[in-house]
Amino acid sequence: MNAAAGERRPFPWREVMAFGLGLLRLPPAAFWALTPRELAVLLGAAREGGGTAPGRRELDEMMRHFPDPPQEQAKEGEERG
Repeated sequence: MNAAAGERRPFPWREVMAFGLGLLRLPPAAFWALTPRELAVLLGAAREGGGTAPGRRELDEMMRHFPDPPQEQAKEGEERG
């Protein structure tokens, strides 16, 4: 999305909208509420691969902080949903 020095090109709305609404699957309201800086961060993360997967220690820590519900609760939620 960089233009050569002195060359003006229109903003690539089609590509940006395809990225935000298509690839990221953002709801339209969330997409249009993004600031230019937030959009740039999202685009940069996508270009860089979005970081690395958590290691085993980090995953275990997240699982302790955010445990899955007991099986009975999970089944009840599926029946309601």
